[in-house]
Amino acid sequence: MKNTIIIFDDDAEILQICAIILESKGFRVVTANNCDDVAKKIIEAGANVILMDNSIPQSGGIAATRVIKDTEETKHIPVIFFSANFNVETLSRQAGAEYHLAKPFDIAQLETLVLEALKRNTVPQ
Repeated sequence: MKNTIIIFDDDAEILQICAIILESKGFRVVTANNCDDVAKKIIEAGANVILMDNSIPQSGGIAATRVIKDTEETKHIPVIFFSANFNVETLSRQAGAEYHLAKPFDIAQLETLVLEALKRNTVPQ
């Protein structure tokens, strides 16, 4: 079974670009443009890695990541917090994410972080 990446971002172009990049590397990609029922979406997708935008409707990326990390079924799944904010590293720490990525990002950097996050997710799906 392919590793699944779920991407939360309200920018349709970012979702499309990330999906194309990751699908070309053999990943299954699920996208969401809001954080409604964030844990449920992650569980239903069978996600192995989560990409979370900071500025996403409803709860926002920090609150959504905290829900993920407070939910038993999703807390082990690595989160890559990404944002165009200058302080993405600080925001990532506040959220409880394992990784951060500044927008705009380098494609190779995205791929490297996803692969590193997959290695970190040691709980069988």
